[in-house]
Amino acid sequence: MILRRDSSSRTAPSAGRAVRPPSPHPSGARPPQLPPEFVPNHVALVMDGNGRWAQERGLPRTAGHERGEAVLMDTVEGCIEIGVKWLSAYAFSTENWKRSPDEVRFLMGFNRDVIRRRRDQMHELGVRVRWAGRRPRLWRSVINELEVAQELTKDNTVMTLTMCVNYGGRAEIADAAREIARRVAAGELDPERVDEATVARFLDEPDMPDVDLLLRPSGELRSSNFLIWQAAYAEFVFQQTLFPDFDRRNLWEACLAYAQRDRRFGGVK
Repeated sequence: MILRRDSSSRTAPSAGRAVRPPSPHPSGARPPQLPPEFVPNHVALVMDGNGRWAQERGLPRTAGHERGEAVLMDTVEGCIEIGVKWLSAYAFSTENWKRSPDEVRFLMGFNRDVIRRRRDQMHELGVRVRWAGRRPRLWRSVINELEVAQELTKDNTVMTLTMCVNYGGRAEIADAAREIARRVAAGELDPERVDEATVARFLDEPDMPDVDLLLRPSGELRSSNFLIWQAAYAEFVFQQTLFPDFDRRNLWEACLAYAQRDRRFGGVK
């Protein structure tokens, strides 16, 4: 039997101001009751299956992306209800530039507009919005909206949503290595003292905690170059649901699966 709890207990003041609690799910579903130590602190979400969802319905691929906007908001509210403190959403990868020019243009404009439309709601919920990804090639208007959202929500403490836009795990590590090499060449770093902690300091978001749960709907069984440094010891949950049909109940199901895993981090229990 799964116990239920009042989601209002998960909503705390943010930066000294009141924040609104998450909206209830239309079905009336409530999050499972899990001890805090069994709730993943950081969930990495691969938002996959938008194009297939649209094609199955005879719609343009963009229709799947459009439906995903409300899905992401529902997932954020589900994170707050169950107690997830960090959510990283894979919105546009460094490999997505290979898609058709029309789809890339749509995704650039869509990401920009979603951030603009939803930032006030995020702020009301006490969500801190962050951005991880490369600046080159990314539309200036997208960067502007991400920076405005970051500034508006920088003091929020209920949870952190990292929008990974023009992001790739290998690119992030390569960029960190390049900056470390530059500092070694300039005499600012001793190469003999470069270790894992050094690399971590030069990643896109140095204060981002390691990923506990990597969640991918859509039936695909791979991480697709997402947060590969941070997810070194993540638990993976793959679901068949395409992302436009995903909601917080799928997130909670994944959290229950996570809670049943035996995490040893290379050791023996």
